[in-house]
Amino acid sequence: MSTLSKSIFEFLEDLKQNNHRDWMQEHKKRYQSNEKELKAFYTSVTERLNQEDEIEKTKVFRINRDIRFSKDKTPYNVHRSVSFSRAGAHRRGGYYLRLEPGNSLMAGGFFGPEPADLLRIRKEFEMDATEIRDILDQPDFKKAFSGFNTAYQVKTAPKGFSKDHEAIDLIRNKSFFVEHKFTDTQVLAPDFLEKLIYHYSLLRPFFDYMSDVLTTDLNGVSLIQD
Repeated sequence: MSTLSKSIFEFLEDLKQNNHRDWMQEHKKRYQSNEKELKAFYTSVTERLNQEDEIEKTKVFRINRDIRFSKDKTPYNVHRSVSFSRAGAHRRGGYYLRLEPGNSLMAGGFFGPEPADLLRIRKEFEMDATEIRDILDQPDFKKAFSGFNTAYQVKTAPKGFSKDHEAIDLIRNKSFFVEHKFTDTQVLAPDFLEKLIYHYSLLRPFFDYMSDVLTTDLNGVSLIQD
């Protein structure tokens, strides 16, 4: 399936106004029908990604919210999300898609990398940020994404790094991902799959660079065991 019907957003809009279990039980068939359509679309995305990349896992996030430690006790997410993980130790980075009325987006990169990977990335930027800046400044990439999402940063500088370093704007990040928003009209248009795959394809040089960084030490020696 390469297109999405307006029923996807209609259901999520109704759920937003009726976010409780009784309503969901009454509309379970609508939910199941929408999930079937979404999974067919996700399969199409995976197939297209596999033409240029290799996807190891497609993860559909649950509609149920974890409300154990949240003040917001509404039981359901009012968006549908999926991630596509790349295969193999030498392929790093992941693709993400969120569908939500008025707030749909695709994203890609490295969200909350483990401490060793985070330090390795920061050390690379400290040593030489030229290549990553060239990628971020590439015209098509810059037009689509406008740089890393900066919502996840330390206030000044991470421990062991100078706040006056020329690449501190990059080093301060705790995650390294970019995103692009789509309007509802764009999501429901016949060419949405093509636009989505185009934006994912723009991530490949970024993924290649970061994969090289995360699979080598600072001297460029491979860390992958043969």
